[in-house]
Amino acid sequence: MTMVVKDPGARIDFEFEWAAAYPDGQAVLASAWTCVPDEPDGVAVAAASHDLLKSVATLTGGIAGRIYRVSNRVTMSDGQIDERSLTVRVEER
Repeated sequence: MTMVVKDPGARIDFEFEWAAAYPDGQAVLASAWTCVPDEPDGVAVAAASHDLLKSVATLTGGIAGRIYRVSNRVTMSDGQIDERSLTVRVEER
């Protein structure tokens, strides 16, 4: 699992590249992002998009000293469902 350090005031994009895991030409048909814990002023997905090969989320917020798990769940063109997560540690920088 990847770890990212984020300032509470920063707005950053994070991307998962799915093409390398599915070399037989499968494509991303659907993508959903979640943040845990889901709390007021916590890390949140402000925007999300995907194309056939990758998914991108814009992360905002977060409470200094807290750790969050951000997950991306995708459905591939062959019906497979996969999920990847990253850990976001929030620190004043």
